Amino acid sequence: MTETTTATATWTRGAWRNWAGNVTARPARTVAPASTAELAAAVARAAADGLRVKAVGAGHSFTAAAATDGLLIRPERLTGVRAVDRRAGTVTVAAGTTLRRLNTELAARGLSLANMGDIMEQTVSGAVSTGTHGTGRASASLSAQVRALVLVTADGTALPCSAHENPEVFAAARLGLGALGVISELTFAVEPSFLLRACEEPMGLDRVTAEFDQLVAENEHFEFFWFPHTRSCVTKRNNRSAGPASPPGRVSAWVEDELVSNGLFQAVCTAGRAVPSAVPGLARVAGRALSARTYTDDAYKVFTSPRRVRFVEMEYALPREAAMAALAELRAMIERSRLRIGFPVEIRTAPADDIPLSTGHGRETAYIAVHMYRGAPYRAYFGAAERIMTAHGGRPHWGKLHGRDAQYLAGVYPRFGEFVALRDRLDAGRVFGNAYLGRVLGG
Repeated sequence: MTETTTATATWTRGAWRNWAGNVTARPARTVAPASTAELAAAVARAAADGLRVKAVGAGHSFTAAAATDGLLIRPERLTGVRAVDRRAGTVTVAAGTTLRRLNTELAARGLSLANMGDIMEQTVSGAVSTGTHGTGRASASLSAQVRALVLVTADGTALPCSAHENPEVFAAARLGLGALGVISELTFAVEPSFLLRACEEPMGLDRVTAEFDQLVAENEHFEFFWFPHTRSCVTKRNNRSAGPASPPGRVSAWVEDELVSNGLFQAVCTAGRAVPSAVPGLARVAGRALSARTYTDDAYKVFTSPRRVRFVEMEYALPREAAMAALAELRAMIERSRLRIGFPVEIRTAPADDIPLSTGHGRETAYIAVHMYRGAPYRAYFGAAERIMTAHGGRPHWGKLHGRDAQYLAGVYPRFGEFVALRDRLDAGRVFGNAYLGRVLGG
């Protein structure tokens, strides 16, 4: 048996499996292009052969957005920084480059992204195409930081896109779900490297919810985690600092990030899956285990953290003013049910943006994410949470589990029809289609 495992996806006997292990694809053939020209030729050849085409990233999405039985495009050779324009404040990078590599190469050049999510294993194209985001009072998702891209369309054309060149395609393809074509390269806005001062602090749920708007307003980046079956939260406040850098010591970092956040949490999740009745007590242990700490470090090191406990996830974007009410409803639902939830609920924020399929399109947004340990039953919990979120006009994260279809999504995205019409023009034959896109986009 031949098996290749990355920090995310796994290949075994020609089958591709995502990081969480809940999605598998068995493509008819695969290709790993090293250039835009090779990618374009592979797409054109597959389309001529009647094969559907999908590009996988690092496999960190929980949906089947990248699954195909046709041609599967692998990312590992389409990597690296292509150009740096300090005057324009941009960096162009190949689509298969991981965020980890991008951040380290930017840091070596004294540059940084303005904001990012908490995981660095994704490829840049996968992260952008599914709407990966962090938390921020004024800085939005990775898609909102894109300034140009090259899109390989269904006939093998390499289409350069920006606000000035093919602007209609650019507007949509910044978060395109892989439905418009395959991204070959991306140009991001960057800025000089900066430090963030991180303050991580346990806090009671009542205080966090009462002061939520104030905490968001007073901090550049605020988020919190609530531990179900408890009234305990952990808050994270990240703000720019003039320095000096004061990173966590090697021992303390290992204790917090590996021993507690991963090692202890892995043990708690494993025990909770085996004995569900023990989950409330274990949740109280986990909620008390994380202690307060403050440190200052390079921005990307503060934004991100290791995630070694595998899980499945659903996340909804709500109008920010509805978030605390929805969280209260989620808590009440858990308390009156027989559900036993061992994973914390994560709450983040983002400013409004103008990307057609962005979860933050046109409104100040708060995200509520629910998780379950991999292998534990999740459908009842996610289904009940989803009913709460959709009652508040929630938009599901495109790369995370949800049960919504095109009819629902057309009602919560004002520019949904515009995106679908563009898809019909660029890919009328659905070369880039699959079952997931059929459900969420229709047709």
